[in-house]
Amino acid sequence: MTGYRDDEIASVTFDENDDSVVVVVGSGAGGGTLANELAHKGIDVVVLEAGPRFKDADFVNDEWAAYDMFTWKDKRHATGTSPVARNFAAAPTWICKTVGGSTVHWAAMCPRFQPHEFKVLSTYGPIAGANLLDWPLSFGEIEPYYIRAEDKMGVSGRNGIPFHAENNCYKVMARGAKRVGYRDFDTNNLAINVKPRGGRNGCDQIGFCVQGCKSGAKWSTLNAEIPPAEATGHCEIRPDSMVLRIEHNAEGRATGVVYADKAGQHRRQKARVVCVAGNAIETARLLLNSESSRYPDGLANSSGLVGKNYMRHMFGFIYGEFERPVNMHRGAVVAGIIRDEAANDPNRGFVGGYYMGSVGLGLPFYAAFLSPNAWGSAYANWIAAYDRIACMQLLGEDVAMETNRVSLHPTERDQYGMPIPSLHLDDHPNDIAMKNDAYKRGAAVFAAAGARRVFESPPMPATHNLGTCRMAEKPSDGVVNKWGQSHDVPNLFVSDGSVFTSSMAGNPTLTIVALAVRQADALAEKLRGNEI
Repeated sequence: MTGYRDDEIASVTFDENDDSVVVVVGSGAGGGTLANELAHKGIDVVVLEAGPRFKDADFVNDEWAAYDMFTWKDKRHATGTSPVARNFAAAPTWICKTVGGSTVHWAAMCPRFQPHEFKVLSTYGPIAGANLLDWPLSFGEIEPYYIRAEDKMGVSGRNGIPFHAENNCYKVMARGAKRVGYRDFDTNNLAINVKPRGGRNGCDQIGFCVQGCKSGAKWSTLNAEIPPAEATGHCEIRPDSMVLRIEHNAEGRATGVVYADKAGQHRRQKARVVCVAGNAIETARLLLNSESSRYPDGLANSSGLVGKNYMRHMFGFIYGEFERPVNMHRGAVVAGIIRDEAANDPNRGFVGGYYMGSVGLGLPFYAAFLSPNAWGSAYANWIAAYDRIACMQLLGEDVAMETNRVSLHPTERDQYGMPIPSLHLDDHPNDIAMKNDAYKRGAAVFAAAGARRVFESPPMPATHNLGTCRMAEKPSDGVVNKWGQSHDVPNLFVSDGSVFTSSMAGNPTLTIVALAVRQADALAEKLRGNEI
């Protein structure tokens, strides 16, 4: 599946006292990509991943079984008025605990940021209750890295790569989109091979591919970044290694990490540079837990913003029942996109925009997320209609709020003795206005396509977790600079969606990968010049 046999992957074990290595915490879109890029530049990297390692052959076309294999099920705690906090208080986020991170569990949608989404404060102006800030970089600066990321990921519909074929769920949505007057819709920019490419198979259109791709066609760091990184002889992956603290010396420079191995034993890996890529929840948690007498509020937190400005996305689902079977589960999971509402148009009553995408869920997930805690004949009637159901996902920009945050729970601890993360989630009025508009226009699309009836469903646990270590030009406004480098600790970097200053309207993975490629170039140059 990956193009690398086990005997082609170098067996490398770096000494835990080797302080010349770059330690990367997490192996997902940011960490796995960064490790591969650095290894190919001849830089020695140790990747510490909290979860186990699977192979493509371990994947199953069974949503619940795959959920149990990959999901980070360690306890979390949520407060706030958001439906995500109310409906899923013990598990408000949905990320993975496995080599490959959440690239093992994702729909492979790869929209680029729109230029205005890098300049939200300049574009939208101040908004009451929000904490908007322009990114310290522009679309023009990141565009070359988008192209590099799309090429390595094999994104359909970009850079000469063809689009995927249409499945039934997309055809239903496209028919409605055309009838209501939308013009910008197609089968999506997906990091799923249309044909064999880069050592990965072509898509077999067998569905159930969010939780692992049985065909080996979908890009993940597990199958596309980590094996070639290991093959260089400059990268070691340590699964089942939960990082608990980042240590520093008297000068305030990071010196390494303390982690728990599979047996629960605490170990120490020294480092020249530490790059944290544990997803916005775990990255903030780790920095906050790494407090010391020098950094009493947590590492890299002189701004007081570590964990704050948490963003996910405006999120919801619409289901339409049709006269004839749709069988939405067949084909790519998110096999189509409507982009017409993604632009910023304040005349709609909110700033920012949103996408509508056709979604194919299996019966178990459809039943679980149709309406949390629902029961009775009306619910059963929607379940019975499953083969005639089409689904549409609504995904839009979530404005940053300083009060939406990740913090350390004051009393509850996990199996490692580390405070569990506590999330506070409220929906900003802008998010609510956007969601109401999206539900109305999404329902109109299905009605125009001939739906007998439409059901509006609330969001599932957040899968896009962003912003808790935001980029900023000034140290007082954020946690890292435009390269993801801590303003406070020069050899500490953040390499995941935590650095997002705004959430954009669409899925974040492509941008995380592009930023990781860009960060690798900058970090390698700094290492060569002995700047860090």
